[in-house]
Amino acid sequence: MPKMKTNRGAAKRFKATGGGRIRRAKAYSSHILTKKSTKRKRNLRKTTLIAEVDQRAVRRMLPYM
Repeated sequence: MPKMKTNRGAAKRFKATGGGRIRRAKAYSSHILTKKSTKRKRNLRKTTLIAEVDQRAVRRMLPYM
């Protein structure tokens, strides 16, 4: 059986936490920043966990995570 391929786009976007959950970066932080409040931009810098419904799809893209 050959090795499974990792989806390289997904590998650059997601990282595993110590407990095995999957982290992601937040969207809407790359441009048109003048109309966004400082608090909003600061909160967009943080990472968050992916939704439970997306766990299976991401794990399929990243078989060795």
